[in-house]
Amino acid sequence: MNLKDGVQESADGVFRCWWPGLDEEYQRYHDEEWGHPVDSDTRLFEKICLEGFQAGLSWLTILRKRDNFRKAFAGFDIDKLVKFDDVDVDTCLDNKGIVRHRKKIESVINNAHRAIELREEFGSLAAYVWQYEPKAEDRPTTLDWKTARKMTTSTESVAMSRDLKKRGWSFVGPTTVYAFMQSMGMVNDHLTGCDCRDMIEQKRAEFIRPVPKTAA
Repeated sequence: MNLKDGVQESADGVFRCWWPGLDEEYQRYHDEEWGHPVDSDTRLFEKICLEGFQAGLSWLTILRKRDNFRKAFAGFDIDKLVKFDDVDVDTCLDNKGIVRHRKKIESVINNAHRAIELREEFGSLAAYVWQYEPKAEDRPTTLDWKTARKMTTSTESVAMSRDLKKRGWSFVGPTTVYAFMQSMGMVNDHLTGCDCRDMIEQKRAEFIRPVPKTAA
């Protein structure tokens, strides 16, 4: 890998960002999911919850446990999660297949209630989230390793984090929110020279942004 630009050529001949390394599961996530624009409330809620669980851990740890998380949290269906109670929390705490952190588990349930409130106000969680998309002119036109390593928050992630916290969400700090924005395609942080970067830009160009019902 050339650390100057942060792109490496894998054994399959694909040029990728440095962070998936040689792990095949991580490479698939990088190629097929990370940065692809998302408008499904269920998938968005899953992503922001798992980013919260990731704090203090590696993303690969969470990725390898994701199927277990989905089973434990009803597929991250917010309408089902709002029915979870203390018994369900204890069940999750006994589940060795997930990260057994009481406050983070309780946060998923709390945030499901808060997501319902956003859906009622804006029409969907997606419509709320996509309001925070940065303007194209505020984004770097080229992105190398050195620049990417410094991009752990943004003006928009700080603003979304602040608003979510005011609305009662938890485990949604600016860094967590920015990682969420990267994963769900609100920003394209594939490095210049990564084979995925232009493909993601095309998908973002074709993507129809959800509009809040108050602005429809």
